[in-house]
Amino acid sequence: MSHRPHPKPYDDVLQTIGWTPLIRLNRVTDGARTPVYVKAESFNPGGSVKDRIGVALIEAAEKEGQLRPGGTIVEGTSGNTGIGLAVAAAVKGYRCVFTIPDKMSDEKVRLLRAFGAEVIVTPTVEPDHPEYYGTVARRIAEETPNAFLADQFYNPVNPEAHYLTTGPEIWDQTEGRITHFVASPGTGGTISGAGRFLKERNPSVRVIAGDPTGSVFAGYSETGEIGEGAAYKVEGIGNDQLPGTLHFDWIDEFRTVDDRTSFDMARRVTREEGMFVGGSTGLIVHIAAEVAREVDDPDACIVAILCDTGERYLSKVFNDEWLEANGMGDLVYRPTATSRRENE
Repeated sequence: MSHRPHPKPYDDVLQTIGWTPLIRLNRVTDGARTPVYVKAESFNPGGSVKDRIGVALIEAAEKEGQLRPGGTIVEGTSGNTGIGLAVAAAVKGYRCVFTIPDKMSDEKVRLLRAFGAEVIVTPTVEPDHPEYYGTVARRIAEETPNAFLADQFYNPVNPEAHYLTTGPEIWDQTEGRITHFVASPGTGGTISGAGRFLKERNPSVRVIAGDPTGSVFAGYSETGEIGEGAAYKVEGIGNDQLPGTLHFDWIDEFRTVDDRTSFDMARRVTREEGMFVGGSTGLIVHIAAEVAREVDDPDACIVAILCDTGERYLSKVFNDEWLEANGMGDLVYRPTATSRRENE
């Protein structure tokens, strides 16, 4: 183990957001010659890529006078953006109220409450339903004095934050050698902002978006029409409507991945690479490994987003009983007699 000098002390935890490490995958790419690196966003203090927009949304609102001392931050979230906002709000002294659909993991709800946020769990319903989590959040913001609605799905600060940070970091860390960038849009901020930066530096960089089976993004990219979505289990990515922060012009290709494949790869990355990741990262890494085999070029360079940490999905992706109850019991690890002897 090598020892590197420690950076100077930080004034607060927000200064540690960004400049997350780029780490090569060595086993789950199954011998592909093309190197695949993950941008390990779980190293952010709130544990996900959404820490970047959490602080960016708040600081932009402060600058524009939309958020004043003693104010309340309101947002509809699948969990990670809320956590990113809550981290920044804790440092800056704001109150937070978040709405979250009941399909999301209990771990995320507990984390939000641990940071002091008020959390309202809403039913998982269609966007035109009055109890849709985004609609409820907007209503709360309108009814709460001195409230700021972060509005991650339509706020241009979201992709801009990744244009200013995530994209430049990847470019610098790869010394401009990146040839493929893989991410999976939820709001679309990461892939739109970072993808834009990378393509402005080198138009030949191929930006590839992963989409859960059941989301409408991949279909829209092919037909220009919003199809009918379907339920899926992967959290934080995909959608049943188009966000204003997803810019298709910067995306070269969409690939669709089902829940089972996403969860299988998440568990593989955890067991084989020593990085504890969730289902969205599993989906992204599956595509990145697939692309690596197709490209088959040791001089190419694939960078994939590692979205968050697997602790948020212990009750689901890493819960054997939950997998079996949801028809994915074949993913459950059952040690053989040989593996048991090796561990004795």
